[in-house]
Amino acid sequence: MHTTQMRAKVVKDNTGVVVDLPLLMTENGPLLPLVDYLLRHAHARSASWQQHVVQAVRLFIDYMAANRDCFADPKDLFNTFVQRLHTGTIGEDGADPSGLYWLPKEVALVRQHVTHVSGFSDWLAQKSGGMKPLNPWRKATAYEEMLNWAAYHHRHSKSFLGHIWDIGRASETAKRARNTLMRRSPIIEHDGVKYFPDSRFKDLLFNGFIVSGKQKSARIEERLNLRDMLITILLHWGGLRMSEPFHLFVHDVLPDPYDPQSAMVRIFHPSEGLAPPDWLDAKGNPKKCTRAAYLRGRYQTIPRNEYPKTDGRHAGWKDPLLESRQKFMHVHWFPSWGGRVFKKLWDLYLVQRAALDCHHPYAFASRTGGVCMIHPYSVAHARAVRRIGMVAAKMNGTTPHGHRHAYGQRMADAGINPRVRKAALHHKSLESQAVYTEPTVQKITAVLAAASDAMEQKARDFVHCTEEAK
Repeated sequence: MHTTQMRAKVVKDNTGVVVDLPLLMTENGPLLPLVDYLLRHAHARSASWQQHVVQAVRLFIDYMAANRDCFADPKDLFNTFVQRLHTGTIGEDGADPSGLYWLPKEVALVRQHVTHVSGFSDWLAQKSGGMKPLNPWRKATAYEEMLNWAAYHHRHSKSFLGHIWDIGRASETAKRARNTLMRRSPIIEHDGVKYFPDSRFKDLLFNGFIVSGKQKSARIEERLNLRDMLITILLHWGGLRMSEPFHLFVHDVLPDPYDPQSAMVRIFHPSEGLAPPDWLDAKGNPKKCTRAAYLRGRYQTIPRNEYPKTDGRHAGWKDPLLESRQKFMHVHWFPSWGGRVFKKLWDLYLVQRAALDCHHPYAFASRTGGVCMIHPYSVAHARAVRRIGMVAAKMNGTTPHGHRHAYGQRMADAGINPRVRKAALHHKSLESQAVYTEPTVQKITAVLAAASDAMEQKARDFVHCTEEAK
């Protein structure tokens, strides 16, 4: 091991802002150019992107250190590095004199690593002025230019903002290709996703999420874990992604103006969404600001998607399609009466939350008043699944994300228009919902079996008619 990955808090100026970044330690100390590169992009790139860059650069540095006497040309070094990502570094005899002992990596992962190392190298070369990039651009061949144009038109047709793309810039980009050639990833059909069965959802809610030792209590708020039930309802009947309920503020749940017995739930952008109106200025008027400003000014914290993934408070955000200038997405209940069930449980839960010492605005709190974290909820969900006699596993659709798949599949089975499904799932592209509605192996088998039975019946009828004709 030539490098070590760790996290560091970086201070750039005299303000109170500290940037938490992944750090790469080498034999000569921290890799400072990489720190500068990450800081340069910290405002626009996610923590996940930063982590992937560090992982890719770490692999390259380890390879370079293990093979420092083998290459005179940096481009040759980089090309061979990419080959070893594909092939691994272990010989047929099981030995690896370099000491790396890499196993072959998937084509898609190799492409990701190469992209990150190339981007870092381009930045270093531009910054230094004299250094040459490891994977320079060259004039594309006619075949590569054709593929670049095909890729451009594919992205353009599916982009929500494709109409503002610069065709001139695209033309220049299509004429370029990287020096290092990459393998093409195999094309695969989406496998039919597994989803939580609707027939077992009621059982999961009312028999799975029970409070230990309170199974016989007559009071539902004592017998059941209302918080985890509410999160699960948002996933199953609201179609939210796993991380999205963990961005919900208490202020974001209101009675539906069209049906007061139902809940109107809105999930705001974690940082850019409009802040709640309970933070007042000197004149007593609500401050009009973003949620990032609200969290920083009132609670001295940051949006949950900005915490590193190693922090339990982290909750991801996948840039869904938002529905308002206030930057939120509306939870569309399906079935519609799911909002009524949520409202009844929500009213009971608010009494429990009010008794906690919460120093945050998030709807779902831990037993001690802190923010509810994703991992403990996942553990509780798996426990609830096992309580009703099911096996908690992704391949069974019984993990939390299986509920969003169930939501999408339910709409597809009901014959709901694809554009409505797109809006309900908050997708930017019609094609994005395909993964939620692809038929499973079992469904394909059942359909083909029914078709086979029908064909056999026709064959029997034909034989019968033939015999009668004799």
